[in-house]
Amino acid sequence: MQFKHPEILYFLFLLVIPILVHLFQLRKFKTEYFTNVKFLKELSIQTRKSSKIKKYLLLASRLLLLTFLILAFAQPFFKAKDSKNATNELYIVLDNSFSMQAKGQKGELLKRAVQDLLEHSPENANFSLITCSDNYWNTDIKSIQKELQNLKYSASPFQLDNLLAKIKAHKSAFNKDIVVITDAVGLQPNQVKNSKEDENLYFIIPEAEKTDNIAVDSVYVNQVLENFYEIGVKLDAFGNDFKDIPIALYNNKKLTAKTLVNFESKTKTINFTIPKEDFHGYVSIVDNGLEYDNSYYFSISKPEKSNVISIGDPEKSGFLSRIYTSDEFNYSNFSLQTLDYNLLDKQDAIVLNELKDIPQALQTTLKSFVEKGGNVILIPNAESITSNLNTFLSAFGGIQFKSLNNSEKMITKINFSHPLFGSVFEKKVENFQNPNTKTSFDWNSAAPMVLGYSDQSSFLSAIQNGVSSVYVFNAPINKGNSNFQNSPLIVPTFYNMAQNSQKAGINASIIGESKPFIVETLLTKDEIVNVKNDAESFIPIQQILNNKVKLTFNDNPKEAGNFDILNKETPIGKLSFNYNRSESNLTNANPDAVSDFKEINDVASLFDTLQTNRNDNQIWKWFVILALLFVAIEVLIQKFVK
Repeated sequence: MQFKHPEILYFLFLLVIPILVHLFQLRKFKTEYFTNVKFLKELSIQTRKSSKIKKYLLLASRLLLLTFLILAFAQPFFKAKDSKNATNELYIVLDNSFSMQAKGQKGELLKRAVQDLLEHSPENANFSLITCSDNYWNTDIKSIQKELQNLKYSASPFQLDNLLAKIKAHKSAFNKDIVVITDAVGLQPNQVKNSKEDENLYFIIPEAEKTDNIAVDSVYVNQVLENFYEIGVKLDAFGNDFKDIPIALYNNKKLTAKTLVNFESKTKTINFTIPKEDFHGYVSIVDNGLEYDNSYYFSISKPEKSNVISIGDPEKSGFLSRIYTSDEFNYSNFSLQTLDYNLLDKQDAIVLNELKDIPQALQTTLKSFVEKGGNVILIPNAESITSNLNTFLSAFGGIQFKSLNNSEKMITKINFSHPLFGSVFEKKVENFQNPNTKTSFDWNSAAPMVLGYSDQSSFLSAIQNGVSSVYVFNAPINKGNSNFQNSPLIVPTFYNMAQNSQKAGINASIIGESKPFIVETLLTKDEIVNVKNDAESFIPIQQILNNKVKLTFNDNPKEAGNFDILNKETPIGKLSFNYNRSESNLTNANPDAVSDFKEINDVASLFDTLQTNRNDNQIWKWFVILALLFVAIEVLIQKFVK
């Protein structure tokens, strides 16, 4: 037991006073007997004994009364078990990602967690609340009650390490208690491995009753017909028990097609055929799982011819004219001497076909061209000066040419997952006719491989920047050096390298990925582009590039949907945004990732635990009660003891 004011204990010396008073009252007197009271002697002796007992009882009660009163003013207490953390600041991390839409015993996990906070957080408790989308620093439950009640699901997936980094960046002179409320979907041990010793980490992990869920993963153009698109809708099933579900296709909110999907496997692809014209809609399913991944928004623009220029000797460019046909491309070839630089900005792709030297003026123009969303395809010449190639490629990074290698190599590797071949192969091909090269350049390439040699080195690599790509071969592909022109691979490879993804194919971005978008429009100095639909409007970050505008969206929009791009009130383009699907797999919950940390059942238990362990056990009230008890005892002694 310890005392808050131990100096008051000196007043215990006052206990001497009642003792002295008692001793004074017990002084002996000489007794004289009178004849008329002779017969009262025996009675007098008995009365004197009773009076003596009464005085001892009163002395004891007064001593105890005074003792307990002094002890009460000294404020005794038992020290808390965890007193060193009594001054810790409290931080609550609340997972409001879409996996918290799952239903537990008492409803949706997020809504239950919010209700738990509102009901059981002490009104005087100060804390900071961090969610996937918002931060509330140094607040209390009353101040953020309305915000919590209106808390929406976040388009950003739950990344615990990022949220913990926010807390660590919030400077404080005190240690921290961090309480994480999450369903642990996608949680990994490495997300908490950097937790500091001065941070007490607690977890409240609500569980979903059902983990079955079906998600619309993606939509892509499966086949381009003369007057139609065949689009593929990929569905993913997570869990075990699935029934037939309806799927519907909408164009501008108008129902276009509808069917039932049977899941005999975990992944299912449904094909729809739509007219070859502008499409601005979504595909939707109905299941008993999460709601956020039941719709996928996408846009398809009416196909336009892509503009392609090749720069090089005409005799080496004949194969390109057979690929870039007039029905889909505006193609032309120029030698370096006859090239009109004014044409370059109007192209979608430029092929540098075995140039011995790339002039500095052309390098500068091509760098600007790539920044504006154009693709560049570089095919080296066996006589190319590597320093010249490296100077050009240094503007994009990732690849540096070395010396020419005269050994023959076989092209055997295809990166089937690369976007260039996303819709080319129905399955992986193992026994295709392998082309070869007689000479090739050795190089250092950190860029993703598209096609590779049997020795694991890269034949074709792609440097991507979000709106465009620079494709680089490491060998000449003329017929004298390679039979690649005779390979079936050459058509889809060059065809897709020249396509502008915004002019051909599906436009569907993921919220938060900040993928830039190039729109063709002329803006004056004070004009801006805005993005809008019926529910939301925002102004993206924009950069004017001559007759184009580069748009960057960061965390906008807040909700998935189809949007129009407007210059003032004039529509100049269409966009579609979707939520990240990383929260769709509820079976991916991993509470074992935080098994090294303390798990708490609910918010009420949290505050009870902290209060019990952190607060000293004050017992001065008991001493006051005991003092009052002995006051009552003294009154009773005075009244009933004779």
